[in-house]
Amino acid sequence: MSASQTSSSDVPTLLVKIFGKDRPGITAGLFDTLAAYSVDVVDIEQVVTRGRMVLCALVTAPPRTLEGDLRATVHSWAESIKMQAEIISGLGDNRPRGLGRSLVTVLGHPLTAEATAAIAAKIAKAGGNIDRIFRLAKYPVTAVEFAVSGVATEALRTALVTDAAKLGVDVAVVAAGLHRRAQRLVVMDVDSTLIQDEVIELFAAHAGCEDEVAEVTAAAMRGELDFEQSLHARVALLEGLDASVVDKVRSEVRLTPGARTLIRTLKRLGFQVGVVSGGFTQVTDDLKDRLGLDFAQANTLEIVDGKLTGKVTGEIVDRAGKARLLRRFAAEVGVPLSQTVAIGDGANDLDMLNAAGLGVAFNAKPVVREAAHTAVNVPFLDTVLYLLGVTREEVEAADAHEED
Repeated sequence: MSASQTSSSDVPTLLVKIFGKDRPGITAGLFDTLAAYSVDVVDIEQVVTRGRMVLCALVTAPPRTLEGDLRATVHSWAESIKMQAEIISGLGDNRPRGLGRSLVTVLGHPLTAEATAAIAAKIAKAGGNIDRIFRLAKYPVTAVEFAVSGVATEALRTALVTDAAKLGVDVAVVAAGLHRRAQRLVVMDVDSTLIQDEVIELFAAHAGCEDEVAEVTAAAMRGELDFEQSLHARVALLEGLDASVVDKVRSEVRLTPGARTLIRTLKRLGFQVGVVSGGFTQVTDDLKDRLGLDFAQANTLEIVDGKLTGKVTGEIVDRAGKARLLRRFAAEVGVPLSQTVAIGDGANDLDMLNAAGLGVAFNAKPVVREAAHTAVNVPFLDTVLYLLGVTREEVEAADAHEED
């Protein structure tokens, strides 16, 4: 029987299911057993959970006179290796997946049964069917991926993302397809994204004006103040500060947990990775060198005669500037915007997040979470990898290979 014949909906098929304790050789043993009946393989799926295997093989049915013997032989083989077998007769292949195919990534810390039930119910209510579920990671968060069909990606995103925070999970919905891992440029904000700090507040602590600066920063990040005006107002408070403070601030910067892992893994996958910041080149240039980033753009504190003048020089990197730089970097490396990822936490990141193919709000303000494509609200930056379909096992395997 040819492959084209097996796809016909009226061709008799058998679904052979084997389940029990996992160990090497089971898959080979099953197909060795089936090979005696000259059946063709239509589909295979295998899942192992906590050492228990479920192996499903959809095969063409043998001639009717041999089907009983096949069933008896498979059951006898399964019993001999202390497995169980189930064989179901039917016609044709699996039913085609519905139009509208999406990948739904759910992050939980922990992922509760209640939240999982709610997500599954919302998928069904939106008209989607769950075709497959796969665990991407078990720590530092539990990350699972649902392959869903039958509903448009945007409609599914609207149905799932709105109430995700109330369920204690983060949900990302992206269109399925080859482009998912084809995203080849990642641009990140710096303050409270790549690093845990607000750099201007570190400078302000040395100038003794941290309270005044923090107040203006908070208002700007909430979108209540124009960024450029707030930048000039905060930098003016640093006038007269000795330039030697730059080295002290660099040493005080704390990377966000998972930042090194994210960048290292993305670089191994061939991504271009960079940062755009409303902060200062005096810090971002150092981060670029330390982390092996491909590019970094930020504002520059003016220094004259070894003192900060309270001014910035050059092109201002503000909300519009970040989006402009994303487009510029994408053009320079020949990556379409649809294959870019932007990560940020503040209102001045919104234009960049919306311009990217995938905009990720990382521990962001409410206004940013609501406007971005997806939100991550756990304190581990490398969880962004799961949104790209990269598993924790792949990350660890790559790390181990490099150490060897």
